[in-house]
Amino acid sequence: MSVTGILGKKIGMTQVFDDAGTIHPVTVLKVGPCVITQLKTLAKDGYDAAQIGMVEFVKASKVNKPMTGHFAKSNVPPVKMVKEVQLESASGTEDGQSAKAGDRITVEIFNDVRFVDVIGTSKGRGFSGVVRRHGFGGGPKSHGHMFQIQGSIGASSFPSRVFPGQRMPGHFGTDQVTVRNLRVRAVDAEDNLLLVDGAVPGAKDGYVLVSKAKAPPRERRGFAGAATKDALKASKKAAPSKKK
Repeated sequence: MSVTGILGKKIGMTQVFDDAGTIHPVTVLKVGPCVITQLKTLAKDGYDAAQIGMVEFVKASKVNKPMTGHFAKSNVPPVKMVKEVQLESASGTEDGQSAKAGDRITVEIFNDVRFVDVIGTSKGRGFSGVVRRHGFGGGPKSHGHMFQIQGSIGASSFPSRVFPGQRMPGHFGTDQVTVRNLRVRAVDAEDNLLLVDGAVPGAKDGYVLVSKAKAPPRERRGFAGAATKDALKASKKAAPSKKK
């Protein structure tokens, strides 16, 4: 499959052990199965991409007529969320694309992938002050003072106004957040689960878009993560020799 990404949901966090006995906090993502609802082509749309949707149960009454016709055109079931992902150049085909509308996408596209990028929506925290929203230090914490306030926000006689972009209290959260180069710890094709290192933005059961890392980090020899069983021996082997 030449699709580089897949839709999924955040299940929660747990921890796993590698071969060396080191513990790693991981996020469990239930990705796919997804279906390609439309293919964007350079000749017709000006760019190459695949429109995918996560296969979930959706009532027919919850889908409007334009989207019903859109899904029927590709002969795919109705889906709740639709996203576009990039396509990889596939070898061995005349048009350079092996994907087509109606194809299913599973977690197996990450079998040989070591790093992924995850896009999610951060948790909504409502109307928040500057201490929580921007990390301000606040005022004095002694009696008689208001701690979580921002203080003065403008100058006096000059320029007699507040500059644009001034950090103020306001709506906090529900922003699109991209976390890059998360290491893939495990791929469970049977249950469509993907375990990645670290935290993923969003709450539980929140939708995420997982794609192959655009710029994966270069790893030094001897520091390949799960392939390294003894970090101490690897560091000594990688250190320059003192003998002349």
